[in-house]
Amino acid sequence: MTGVWVLLGTLVLGAVAGLVLRARNGRISAARTHDLPEVVAAALDPAASVTLVQISTTFCAPCRHTRVILSNLAEKTPGLRHVDLDVTEQPEVAHALSVLRTPTTLALASDGHELLRVGGVPKAADLLEALKPYLDLSNSGMHPKE
Repeated sequence: MTGVWVLLGTLVLGAVAGLVLRARNGRISAARTHDLPEVVAAALDPAASVTLVQISTTFCAPCRHTRVILSNLAEKTPGLRHVDLDVTEQPEVAHALSVLRTPTTLALASDGHELLRVGGVPKAADLLEALKPYLDLSNSGMHPKE
């Protein structure tokens, strides 16, 4: 009988952990202050208002989905650029940026200042809405729902 209770408790804990992780996926969070590693600083586009730096790893399936979302968003949005950094062989980069999971997307200003970050697969409309203060979308005809 003890084994049944242990199994039931394990299933409940697993379900709760899954629900918490699902709720946090794609959530936009506040920026953090840190020194940019050289590889990240070199990836910044000085001509862009915002550079989306996607932190990925080689075998990350959600990273591929994130890459499609962010590259499409950058193609459609003036002043927005997307860079994908694979940190599989460079864990010190993820550590320096306080990245605990992949994909993580950092929105960086042209001077390297972090504007916001997204853990998991971002929702394009929510991300564009959060970036509106940093992008000039008034003359472009872009709307967050596109």
